[in-house]
Amino acid sequence: MIGTALGLLLVLLGIALPVGAALALLGGILGLVFTPIPLHLALGEIAWSASTNALLVSVPLFVLLGEILLRSGIADRLYGAMAAWLSWLPGGLMHANVGACMAFAATSGSSVATAATIGTVAMPQIRRFNYPEPLFLGSLAAGGTLGILIPPSINMIIYGWLTQTSVPQLYLAGFLPGIVLGLIFMGTILGCCLVRPALAGDRPRGGWAARIASLPGLLPPLAIFLVVIGSIYAGWATATESAALGVTAALLLAAANRSLTLDVLLQALDGTMRTTGMIMLIVAGAWFLNFVLSAIGLVNALNGFITGLGLGPGQMLFAIILFYVVLGCFMEPLPMMIVTVPVVTPLVVSAGYDPVWFGILIVLLCETAMVTPPVGVNLFVVQGVRGRGSINEVILGVLPFIASLFAMIALIVAFPEIALWLPRFVGS
Repeated sequence: MIGTALGLLLVLLGIALPVGAALALLGGILGLVFTPIPLHLALGEIAWSASTNALLVSVPLFVLLGEILLRSGIADRLYGAMAAWLSWLPGGLMHANVGACMAFAATSGSSVATAATIGTVAMPQIRRFNYPEPLFLGSLAAGGTLGILIPPSINMIIYGWLTQTSVPQLYLAGFLPGIVLGLIFMGTILGCCLVRPALAGDRPRGGWAARIASLPGLLPPLAIFLVVIGSIYAGWATATESAALGVTAALLLAAANRSLTLDVLLQALDGTMRTTGMIMLIVAGAWFLNFVLSAIGLVNALNGFITGLGLGPGQMLFAIILFYVVLGCFMEPLPMMIVTVPVVTPLVVSAGYDPVWFGILIVLLCETAMVTPPVGVNLFVVQGVRGRGSINEVILGVLPFIASLFAMIALIVAFPEIALWLPRFVGS
């Protein structure tokens, strides 16, 4: 039964069917094959109940927040500030790529939006400063993944909704791992450029005067971050309400910069509706598939199979990590998470692991899936922004950063306090 379900899923995805439709269709097929009960009749009610959760209202709001920042030109000034402060390092603007992604991640909640926004700003610098393209492109694809680790994060909201885990606790748990992973990415760039100096490109010239003058470019992301995250921990707003406050702050900043035109607003709303429609279709399809898998007994069969293996907690965790790494090569992170997390999380928690910590591990595995060929979504985003050449150069450039992600996963497993220290400190 498990092999049949996985095989059908890969076939449906392989024929380029939209992911949400593929998940719903798979649920319908499995229901018809393995039970006489007309489970498909529940599709409408399940889709409605899955999409009316109050927490999910924050998803389109965070998407809109990222769209406004993208269209209003705030990202250009942010990148300029990061370039002024970080480009003196070996690797020059590649460090600015990661730094700008870290700062933008603190406002957008989306890895795709982060990679697309910073990639759009950074791409002209490749030829201007003579960078060999693969590593530069890889730094953008990998840096973009930080969009779902550094709060606010859409994926953390979805995980919290699926597992009834506190989203504010997940946000706190994502801070330190996000900073550590960003530093590891920068260390990877530094190491590559020290080993092969030809990768470093030309360094932009600028002194302390230019750095001081660039500081205002850092203020808009910082202001939005304080509004979104600060309102949650000050007790003024829920996660959903904080997203609305973030959108309001982004609109005010865009208006203050005289970039809030009707055209900008319409483009932001159009992009938000397209992205939100895709996400909610995936949520509805995956929720129906989970319902069918439970109804036909596959969830219990899988739990029994894993329990029957007699694995210890560490062995089971390693098997789950390996499962996600392999599945991430063939499936987009969001549907992968929605389909598997309700099944896997109870097993992990019953083995003694903290659900907040496991949420951060899942996000790291989703980040890895975003840059793992052949279907790593950030690879295609960066290549789409580039608009020329072969995607193989992006894949080649991201390989050192995939190793960095594996190193971060190993760190978070070996030292869970990297994720749990801040939630416990704030809660104490």
